[in-house]
Amino acid sequence: MGIRLRSEERVRDMGLKAPGIVTFLVSVVLTVIVLTSKFFGANIPGLTGNESWALLASYCILMLGCMVRGM
Repeated sequence: MGIRLRSEERVRDMGLKAPGIVTFLVSVVLTVIVLTSKFFGANIPGLTGNESWALLASYCILMLGCMVRGM
């Protein structure tokens, strides 16, 4: 189920695709690092205290990977 975009020249479907393997792995690794820091008490400089922002960044990387690959 895609979104139909109309332009003066043509109509095209915009659908989301699976992200590339590198984008997916970067997002998963960042998520695992955040969860390790949060739940197991790992002290990671720059991340401790900013877990929610890092988790949001991980999700944004994955979301952008899906959107850019779909264009």
